[in-house]
Amino acid sequence: MLPEITVEEFATALDETAMALLATARIESPPVDAFRVAAALGVIVAADDRQTGRARYVRLRRFDAVAQSGARAAIPADGQASILMRREPRLERRQWAVGHELGEHVAEEVFRRLGVDPSDAMPGMREEVANHLANRLLLPTAWFGPDAQAFDWDLLKLKARYRTASHELIARRMLDFQPPVIVTVCDQGQITFRRSNLMQRAVPLAPVERGCWHDVHQRAAPATHSSGALTVVGWPVHEPGWKREILRTAWSEGADLEYS
Repeated sequence: MLPEITVEEFATALDETAMALLATARIESPPVDAFRVAAALGVIVAADDRQTGRARYVRLRRFDAVAQSGARAAIPADGQASILMRREPRLERRQWAVGHELGEHVAEEVFRRLGVDPSDAMPGMREEVANHLANRLLLPTAWFGPDAQAFDWDLLKLKARYRTASHELIARRMLDFQPPVIVTVCDQGQITFRRSNLMQRAVPLAPVERGCWHDVHQRAAPATHSSGALTVVGWPVHEPGWKREILRTAWSEGADLEYS
């Protein structure tokens, strides 16, 4: 965004904005319904299967807004804030899409909290704000952090509590908290995501990680494998015709992670 804005300041502005949205919608505990937040903000959510993307944020003119909403509410001079969505069968994708577009709607509030003129923000920063806000709206820091600790970072227990967020979104959100871990997502036998919250570049899979992955893939059941300083927990997210496994690797303080 700007060199003088720290990671901590950015995170705080995002968290405060997300909590303000939840307060407006009077949501006090998970799961978070992004559609309810949109309604509380006066943002129309309507179907539009003609678009190529999953959803987009627009401001509709008077007649368009009335046609979409079916109501004859007063339309602001700059248009009715609206989210147009392609039909999507998955609950989690619908929720994240609305959350992302709400991030577009309130991005300037994040800039305001940071004391930044939106025109001074780096190209693509509004999109980054929208992405982060969607994550924090569905998985608020003040709730998710304590819950994750209480559930010992168990992905399936967290998914049951935060059911509007996908398994992968929940796993990736773990990277925003301590302790240091590596999160790995595997689809159809291939690694599609691997990142650490400590190292800039996650090291290759250790034998114990590969063994846990193979175990979860074959048995379609959670597994925990340990070797030396490493503890790996894996969960299956299997569907007909598609197998995904998610691994969370933690290690003892001071352990050497330069393995192959």
